[in-house]
Amino acid sequence: MARKPAPHERIAVLGLGRFGGSLALELTFQGWEVIGIDADPRPVQAHADALAHTAVADTTDEEALRQLGVHELTNVVVGIGTDIQASIMTASLLTDLGVPHILAKALSPQHATILRRVGAHHVVLPEQEMGERMAHLVTGQILNFIQFDDDYVLAKTRAPEAVIGQTLADMELRGTYGVTVMSIKRPGERFTHTTAATTIYAGDMLIVAGDPRSVQAFCTLP
Repeated sequence: MARKPAPHERIAVLGLGRFGGSLALELTFQGWEVIGIDADPRPVQAHADALAHTAVADTTDEEALRQLGVHELTNVVVGIGTDIQASIMTASLLTDLGVPHILAKALSPQHATILRRVGAHHVVLPEQEMGERMAHLVTGQILNFIQFDDDYVLAKTRAPEAVIGQTLADMELRGTYGVTVMSIKRPGERFTHTTAATTIYAGDMLIVAGDPRSVQAFCTLP
């Protein structure tokens, strides 16, 4: 008999549009038992074979969520796409049900603010974040870009020519550029942690941390 997954291994994704559907499939791939719920039967039918459980239900209906056991889960995602009212009402209902970890998709900063006010613990703005990410990548100097907060990012970049041949101590990065080089990768090697004595050579790949403007300025040095 198969072991029943622990509560933290089960998750409900409410809204199976492009965002919610993709997330549900990825979570399934990672080994989670996913309950996919949507008011529209079409995406539910489309994901029925891939997800552990699917249901057509109104996510703003408390009784419907209780019948599906959503209130018993540790993690629930509000992935509702275009219906902002339903998104907010669903997040608020999950808060009332005492769900410990509510993740929600927002369509705008204002939407995100309201979701947080009604109890969502983590809010993402996929379109905005992807736009910002692409804007940083389009220069060609930044190869990867992750923003953790408004004033803190990590970027993967090729070593700018301006710093070739210098040690991190010589460059005084924090004072001069307002950034920290966290890791370095020589050609053909793996990333390793840096020290003050680390010298930057041509062809090195760097992981740089700091506020977005400072990181952008450092990565695009001539």
